[in-house]
Amino acid sequence: MRKPVRSTALLLIGLLALALGGCTSLTGDTPLPPSLDRAEALAQRGDHAAAAREYEALASDNPGTAGNAYRLLAAREWLAGERPLEASRVLAQLAGPLAGAEQLDQRLLEADIALATGEAARAWQILGSIAEPADAVTQQRYQSLRQRAAIASGRPVEGVRVALARERANPAAAAPIRQELLTQLQVASERGPALDPRAAGADAVVRGWLEAGSAAAQAARPGATAATALSTWRRRYPTHPAGDALRAAIEQRTVASAAARPAPQLAPGTHVAVLLPVTGRNAGAALQVREGLLAGFYAQPTAARPTLRLYDTGSRSVSEAIAEAQKAGAAFIIGPLTREEVVAAAAYEGRRPPLLALNFLPPENASGATAFYQFALSPEDEARLAARRALADGHRRGVALVPEGDWGTRVLAAFRAELEAAGGQLLSSASYAPGRNDYSAQVQSVLRVGESRARHKRIEGIVGGALSFQPRRRADIDFIFTPAPAATARQLRPQLRFHYAGDIPAYATSEAFEPGAGNRDLEGLAFPAVPWLLQATEGPAGALRQQATQAWGEDTRSRGRLFAFGHDAWILQTALRASVTGPSTGIEGATGRLSIDPDGHVRRDLDWAEIKGGVPRLLSASGTRTP
Repeated sequence: MRKPVRSTALLLIGLLALALGGCTSLTGDTPLPPSLDRAEALAQRGDHAAAAREYEALASDNPGTAGNAYRLLAAREWLAGERPLEASRVLAQLAGPLAGAEQLDQRLLEADIALATGEAARAWQILGSIAEPADAVTQQRYQSLRQRAAIASGRPVEGVRVALARERANPAAAAPIRQELLTQLQVASERGPALDPRAAGADAVVRGWLEAGSAAAQAARPGATAATALSTWRRRYPTHPAGDALRAAIEQRTVASAAARPAPQLAPGTHVAVLLPVTGRNAGAALQVREGLLAGFYAQPTAARPTLRLYDTGSRSVSEAIAEAQKAGAAFIIGPLTREEVVAAAAYEGRRPPLLALNFLPPENASGATAFYQFALSPEDEARLAARRALADGHRRGVALVPEGDWGTRVLAAFRAELEAAGGQLLSSASYAPGRNDYSAQVQSVLRVGESRARHKRIEGIVGGALSFQPRRRADIDFIFTPAPAATARQLRPQLRFHYAGDIPAYATSEAFEPGAGNRDLEGLAFPAVPWLLQATEGPAGALRQQATQAWGEDTRSRGRLFAFGHDAWILQTALRASVTGPSTGIEGATGRLSIDPDGHVRRDLDWAEIKGGVPRLLSASGTRTP
């Protein structure tokens, strides 16, 4: 809408104010003359009531039709300030006749007021009498009102179709349009009869939106398990455009619920003990975990923070640290960190409070100790996730390339066991020294490229002459499993492409992805997506990123998975102390969706991503990229 021009009267008032600016008879209580610039500044600041009053004052200084533009602006601001009756009062003061654009603005404001006062049917009737505007900005406003009115008046199918049309007309605004639509459908489901998916007929997109609104309403009910509502809907609609909006709504509710829940208070004189090797050879990892723990600690309101004490297991034994913490009145222990330290903690025979170990015990050291929880960024768990993912994508026969050493051995064993238990088959595997740059021998071994060359030589010997030849890889494999650190993965993927395996689906663990690195070399690689590493802006990972940015500015890249791990350890201990976590309860964390098994193991469930164009794109449950 064009800005109204200041009148001569307004200009004279402004000049008079300037002339008297130094007069001693004027006091600080003298009101300033109305100002268009001030009205706009107040509106931008979010002080809508003050902006509306300023526009009304400007309208008073412009009698008759000259003040209509200001009155319409005042009505908009009253609406923005959630005071529709004031907006209606201002519209009643409009002086006719109105110009064409002003008349359209009046009708749209009348529809908006009707929606705000619960008269959705009237709003729908008003909008039905308006021809669709020609200019893009007013058209978007008109369609947004039509969408709201349709859903609020019991026409959800029509509302969804209006939203889809808005998105097609303005693809850049797809995310906010989808979030707005989901919120409106959720409110409709909560306030009225359940949304009936059958009303969508054969239109799966509209039907999915209606069910998403019901799922969001279900997740918002007291005692509901939000993660269950999301997973149930996603199984039915793995590639639906509502997926991201529904996830964001449920994560936001989960975070809000956690924030609203009173943090458990410790008894006077007690504390939470943190056992970390902040000196010695494991200090680097320990300090990153400690920073994440402190981020979780400081995210709590000051009054809710427990007393926190650090015990350095780099300068004392784990047994000494536990005994010292117990004697000093520890109510809960977080740590220790390394596998050897966790073994020592599990073997501790004295009295101790509940303990959340920051690693898993080896299988041969299974502990039957009570209140002994184990949390780790386990590559074996991620290998099992990779096996299940490959099978879910319809791939049953594969090969594996893993680094030499204990890490690669453990990851391969976990992957093989999970794959074969579900009917898959690992046809071949090879290990390589990760410090080298050339993995050609191992790649050719699992792909049997050498056998292709040998056949070529035999045939040339039979025919007695040179033959044109292109080496071929084996044709009986559906996928490749290539767990590796990011630097190694960026060297391995190009070599697989060079040896004719670039088109084979490839899976890895989350270590293969590193934000901000040269990830174009990883093109086509699928991996479990750690929310913190994907630069998530929603949920716990988004909240943690905001905290980290406030504390360290843009220097957050150096705070990697161990930082997020420490943060999630703090969330877990808070939940455990509050006795709100059980074996089937999900906690949204920065490292994934967390749950606790009956044996005290914390499990992480992760979504999947694939590198496309050098950047990670989330995959749906069926392996198709989300829109």
